[in-house]
Amino acid sequence: MVLSDRTIKEELAKGRIVIEPLDPQDIQPASVDLHLDYRLLVFRNTRRPYIDVKKQTDDLTELVEIEGDEAFTLHPGEFVLASTTEHIEVPDDLVARLEGKSSLGRIGLVIHSTAGYVDPGWKGHLTLELANIARLPITLYQGMKIGQISFLRLTTPAERLYGSSSLGSKYQGQTEPTASRYYENFSQNQ
Repeated sequence: MVLSDRTIKEELAKGRIVIEPLDPQDIQPASVDLHLDYRLLVFRNTRRPYIDVKKQTDDLTELVEIEGDEAFTLHPGEFVLASTTEHIEVPDDLVARLEGKSSLGRIGLVIHSTAGYVDPGWKGHLTLELANIARLPITLYQGMKIGQISFLRLTTPAERLYGSSSLGSKYQGQTEPTASRYYENFSQNQ
């Protein structure tokens, strides 16, 4: 079941769900609004002819910072990685879903391509996969509401939490947008 605002507040008060910083006004009927951090990873597609999923891709991105009231312009077809301002922690008996704000979706901003799932045990800032599918550029501002997180209760607490050494979790504790570490799957299987 999806947690209501009342249950989210109870879980926050107990320290079982952590969202820091948190403005109580960001708690919606069944979710909590999240905000855009000032750091973005911008893809530079002139560095390689293609992305090889078996290889590290850190050289394909460049860290860009949005300063003050300055706008970052996301052009049509462009894809960047961003981060939430908020540090999120999910307990062992909940899972979270990251969704876009409908007002931003209506202008063509997609905030996650496939990675909207937040496992039990997660701790860190969420990396957002921002894509502009509109025909016009879209401006992004530090601190703007960018998405919302909802929480669902599991039938039982998870046995292996995200971050467990046995899972090979790649992103636990991240504090800024983090490039793909998919290539690690190939070295772990050998």
